[in-house]
Amino acid sequence: MAKKSLSFICQSCGAVHSRWQGKCDSCGAWNSIAEESPAAVSLPVAHRSGRKGRPIELQSLAGSSESPPRTQTRIAEFDRVTGGGIVPGSVLLIGGDPGIGKSTLLIQVSATLARAGHRVIYVSGEEAVEQVRLRAERLGLANAPVELAAETNVEDIAATLSQGRTPAMVVIDSIQTMWTDTAESAPGTVTQVRSSAQILIRYAKQAGAAVILVGHVTKDGQIAGPRVVEHMVDAVLSFEGDGAHQFRILRAQKNRFGPTDEIGVFEMTGLGLEEVANPSELFLSNRDRGAPGTAVYAGMEGTRPVLVEIQALVVPTSLGTPRRAVVGWDPSRLSMVLAVLEARCGIKLGGHDVHLNVAGGFRISEPAADLAVAAALVSSLSGAVLPPDSVYFGEISLTGAARPVPHAPARLKEAAKLGFARAVLPDAKNKERGGKEREAGASPIPLDVIGSLADLVAGIAARGTRRSPRAVEEA
Repeated sequence: MAKKSLSFICQSCGAVHSRWQGKCDSCGAWNSIAEESPAAVSLPVAHRSGRKGRPIELQSLAGSSESPPRTQTRIAEFDRVTGGGIVPGSVLLIGGDPGIGKSTLLIQVSATLARAGHRVIYVSGEEAVEQVRLRAERLGLANAPVELAAETNVEDIAATLSQGRTPAMVVIDSIQTMWTDTAESAPGTVTQVRSSAQILIRYAKQAGAAVILVGHVTKDGQIAGPRVVEHMVDAVLSFEGDGAHQFRILRAQKNRFGPTDEIGVFEMTGLGLEEVANPSELFLSNRDRGAPGTAVYAGMEGTRPVLVEIQALVVPTSLGTPRRAVVGWDPSRLSMVLAVLEARCGIKLGGHDVHLNVAGGFRISEPAADLAVAAALVSSLSGAVLPPDSVYFGEISLTGAARPVPHAPARLKEAAKLGFARAVLPDAKNKERGGKEREAGASPIPLDVIGSLADLVAGIAARGTRRSPRAVEEA
C-alpha cells in the first residue's frame, strides 16, 4: 500500500513544503507552517478533468471605455477612499486590529445603503444575530432594513444570496471564519480562506453584487491569511487607529477602481463613527504653543492636505547606546535626518536619547516631513521655541540640501485656512537661500525659503536658546 504523503503549508503566504520547519523559506514567517491533508491542496475536479480549452476572442487595446457605475454609500469619508462609491460586482477586503471599529463602520454603511432603498445582507461568522442587533440598537440603526444572518458555510451563504433580488452589498464578517465543503482543512487555514474567498468572488462577478470581506490582522498589522487573497480582491482597505485616541483612519492599500493614497477620517463616539470633514483641526486641537520641540507639518494624504504636530524630545542619555524611539514615522528616516544634522550641520546627537512622536496617533509616510522633524529636533535640543504660527514641509537630501515636494499650493492653502501666518519650505528653483521671503504669486501666506538644512538650523539658533548656547552649532 502506498504511503500517504503529507503537505505542510505556510499559513502566511501559502507556500507548500515537503516537511515541517520552523521558518518559511518563502516569506520568512516563523511558526506559520501547518500540516494539511493532500486532498485539501489538490486541484479542483474541473482542473483535473483534462478538458480541452476553446479559443477566445481577442480585442484591440484601442477603444472607448466608460467609468464603472458606482453606488454611493452617502458616507463621504468611505466614498472618498473607495474612489467615489462601491462598484457593483467588486470585492473589497477590510482589515484592522480587533475592536478598532470594523463591524461598527460596516453596519453603519449597510444601514445607510438599506435606508436608500438598496438590498443589503450582513453575514456574521463570529457573532450571533442578537449581538449584531444589539450593536445596531446602540448606534440607533435598529430600524434600518438590513438582512442579517449568522452562518459560516460558504455554499449555504451563496445559495441564500442567489434567492430573491440581487443585493447591492454583502458583508462577510469575517473571511477567516468561513469554510467550504471542497476543502478538508479547518476554518482559518490557507486552503479554506482561499477557497471560500474564491467562491464569494465568483458570486460577486456573476451576480453583480458588491462583497465586502472583513479580515483579521497579525501582530505587525498585516492582514492575516494568504497574500493571494489580497491579489484576488479588487480593493484592500486598512482601518487604522489607536485605542487611546478617538479618531480612526480608513486607508486604501489597493484599489482597482480608484486611487490608493486617499484616507477617510472618522471619530469614535458613543453613537458610532462620525465623519471628520477637517482632520487638521482634530490633530491640532490640543497643541501646546509655548513648548520647544514641537513643529507643525503640512502633509498630503492623497488629494487632502492634513496638518499634524511633530513632537521631539532630545535629552542626554545615561546608556551606552542612545535610544531612538519613534511613533508614527519611519525609524530609518529619523536615523537619516539625525545623520545629516550631525554631518552637515555640526549638531552632536550621539550622546542624546531621541524620542519622536506624531501627535494624535497619526502615521506619516511621505518624506516631506523631513524638514518639520529636523526643526522639532533642533528646537528640543536648543530649547528655542518655534513660531507657533509657522508650518514646515520639505525633503532633506544626504548632502544637506532642502528639496521641494509636490502639492505645495494645497498645503499652503490648508495652513492659511487654519490661521497659520508663515510657511518654511525649500525653494522650488533652489536659488534663494538664508530664509529670504518670496512672494509666490498665489501663495496665501508669506514664505520663508531655505536652500539647505543649515539655513533652518541657523534660523532656529538665531531665535535664542533657553539652555547652553553650545547646544546648537551653526554650520
